Amino acid sequence: MPRRARSYVADIPYHIVQRGNNREACFFEVDNYQYYLEVLSQVLKRYRVSLHAYVLMTNHIHMLMTPETSSGISDVYGERTATQRQ
Repeated sequence: MPRRARSYVADIPYHIVQRGNNREACFFEVDNYQYYLEVLSQVLKRYRVSLHAYVLMTNHIHMLMTPETSSGISDVYGERTATQRQ
């Protein structure tokens, strides 16, 4: 059964956690961290989401972000995930 869609409210900060598949590693080399931050920066600007703080760990990521629109965080994750799969 699919997970219910998350809803967000504009201008409210959210703590977002992203984990690797089956809690496996997300990053394998130092360059992976830099690439992730570059893509994330571009997508955050495009969808007008502010990133206040982040922690990149080997197998998960914590971010504190505030969207300017209710769809901002979902849009960021949709595009960033598609970019990582390429």
